Amino acid sequence: MAIQTGEAPVTGEGRSIDIEAIRELAREEMEAVNALILRSLRSDVALIGQLGHYIISAGGKRLRPLLVLLAARACGYRGSRHIDIAAIIEFIHTATLLHDDVVDDSDMRRGRQTANDIWGNEAAVLVGDFLYSRSFEMMVEVGSMRVMEILSHATNTIAEGEVLQLLNCNDPDTTEERYMEVIYRKTARLFEAGTLLAAVLAERSAEEEQAMADYGRYLGSAFQLIDDVLDYSATSEALGKNIGDDLAEGKPTLPLIHAMAHGTPQQRELIREAIREGGLEQIDQVREAIETTGAIAYTAQLARGEAEKAKQALARFEPSPWRQALADLADFSVRRGY
Repeated sequence: MAIQTGEAPVTGEGRSIDIEAIRELAREEMEAVNALILRSLRSDVALIGQLGHYIISAGGKRLRPLLVLLAARACGYRGSRHIDIAAIIEFIHTATLLHDDVVDDSDMRRGRQTANDIWGNEAAVLVGDFLYSRSFEMMVEVGSMRVMEILSHATNTIAEGEVLQLLNCNDPDTTEERYMEVIYRKTARLFEAGTLLAAVLAERSAEEEQAMADYGRYLGSAFQLIDDVLDYSATSEALGKNIGDDLAEGKPTLPLIHAMAHGTPQQRELIREAIREGGLEQIDQVREAIETTGAIAYTAQLARGEAEKAKQALARFEPSPWRQALADLADFSVRRGY
């Protein structure tokens, strides 16, 4: 039985977050997810296996499947279908990365060459399509129309987010509202679907399903906001991609939007021109404008607010190591440097 919101506040403030300890909590289940991913990558077409294994083996944070595993256990689920859902979520995410890198003409991700830089855009797009279609085959195997409904809607929303971001590119008049809509559709929606499905598998109430979906949505928003902060404040080595990629692609992320709204006329015109033209010719001046207008602090503060709302959503669920791990992940999402 769920407890009432507020009876068991979920905290993490002041605690040291050990991400490896969180991963250890789901280590055996994550191993099962990775094994399923490798089995599901098998194909008679050699290039699919080569390219698929390349991008999957890059690893990354594996945050989305980890969230599914932890959320399912926090909801009291005792079956094994969360393994399938976690693998499906990672396949969908990986497919979006392949397509993103082609659209953005990226040559570095997770500290390595992108797949499109090695095999070409055509191969990367088509293998991304393979991962999408394989994920839907895996959904069918789960045997739940509710699962199909949630994931198909999420995948469609992500595609819409990609198109919205494309429309925003090179547009210095993009508003904060439009930016937040893009990060919901592109990033937070898949987080939301994964944690919602955890509650669905556990057959929790509609209110609890919504609470777990809210947790995923707010966490995903916080995560993307910090990604946009790191694009101007981290190092390439720590981040695993080129610093300033967003500016190079003409993407008006929140640090730029805030700096334009609060900078001097000269700073506003500098940033507007950088967004319109793309490229990194003015990156040092842009970073200075972002710093002097408090844009990094503003974006980070907004991210912390989203992370706090994510933790509040967890208060409906019984205290457990898994619920605490979810709360710690919310704190990690805004404290990380990569």
